[in-house]
Amino acid sequence: MKKLASRQGRSTKVLIALVVAALLTLSLPACSQPQAEAVPAADSPATVEEVPGTDLHRVTLTERAVERLGLKTGTASSGPQGKLTVPYGAILYDSQGRTWVYTNPELRVYVRQSVSIERIAGEAALLKEGPPIGTVVVTLGAEELFGEEFDTAH
Repeated sequence: MKKLASRQGRSTKVLIALVVAALLTLSLPACSQPQAEAVPAADSPATVEEVPGTDLHRVTLTERAVERLGLKTGTASSGPQGKLTVPYGAILYDSQGRTWVYTNPELRVYVRQSVSIERIAGEAALLKEGPPIGTVVVTLGAEELFGEEFDTAH
């Protein structure tokens, strides 16, 4: 009786070892294959396209994405002494310290534009260079657009 029980115990251990070995053999080849690049879903909240002749991009959001991000806008205007002015909340600093705003040239379309700040006066940024007076600029949510443009949001 002891020999039969011992044999069954060994058979069970061998069977378990074979199952584990088979599972490892089947799963290891998957580890060595390169990952397929992620393909955006057809219902992606944003599309990013190059602006021809520049290193800038055009970010187009779905209506739902605009709502979820809670984007707010203001307008470039003529401030004190006729200086070009944008709301300070529109100013975005990149990792090299360069300053930008996101313009909103069309419904749900956003394009980053370089600005040169002369000084900050309270809630306003007085600019040496920037978008023309009357240009709509993003005052809340520009960081999200920057993340989408450079795919750092994922």
